[in-house]
Amino acid sequence: MRNYLIKTPVLLKAIYNRCIWHINDHANSVYLTFDDGPHPTVTPFVLDQLKAYNAKATFFCIGKNVEEYPDIYQRILDEGHAVGNHTFNHLNGWKSNNFNYFKNIGKANQVIRSNIFRPPYGRITYAQAIGIEKLFPKMKIIMWDVLSGDFDITLSAEQCLTNVTQTTKPGSIIVFHDSEKAWQRLEYTLPNFLHFCTKQQWNFKKINL
Repeated sequence: MRNYLIKTPVLLKAIYNRCIWHINDHANSVYLTFDDGPHPTVTPFVLDQLKAYNAKATFFCIGKNVEEYPDIYQRILDEGHAVGNHTFNHLNGWKSNNFNYFKNIGKANQVIRSNIFRPPYGRITYAQAIGIEKLFPKMKIIMWDVLSGDFDITLSAEQCLTNVTQTTKPGSIIVFHDSEKAWQRLEYTLPNFLHFCTKQQWNFKKINL
C-alpha cells in the first residue's frame, strides 16, 4: 500500500497556505517540475524530451549534485528552464533541527541562484516555513498538486502515467524526479505525458515568481 497521495487534498493546501500548490494563470498552462537532480543520465534525457516539445520546466536541484555535475546544471539554465533550491543534502525537514535545515538551504543557495524552494519529500514544519520567510524573504515555497509517484519502485510505468493524466489540470504543478530511482518509470511516463498534454492544447511553463 502506498503512503503518499497523488492529488493534494484541499485541506492540506489550506493548512500550509504559505506554500504555493498550483498556479492559476488562465492560460491553459501546466508546470512540470523535476526534483533531486542534476543526474548524469536522467537529466539529459529529460532535457531532450522537453526540447522536443518546446516545453519549459522547473528543476529543484540538490546543491551537492549541482557541484558534482555543473555542466548539466548549466545546460538546464542555457535551455531556458527555471531552477529551485532543494537543500544541499536533501534534508527531511521533519527529521532536521531548524538551525541545520536553514543552514543547508543557505549552503545550497551558494550554488543555486533561485528564489524558489521545495522541501525534500514535501516535509517541512510550520515553524520552518515561517523561518524561511524571515531568513530568505524573497524565497517562495513551491509544493504541488499532482505527484507522479515515479520514485515508487513498486509502481508500474503505466500506472505512473495514469497518475498524472487523470489528475492534471491547467494550473497544476506536477512532480517528477530526474533521479536514478525514478528512471524506469520516468523514461516511459515523461514522453507520453508530454504527448498527452500537447493533445489537450496545454502550454508547458516554468515557474517564474
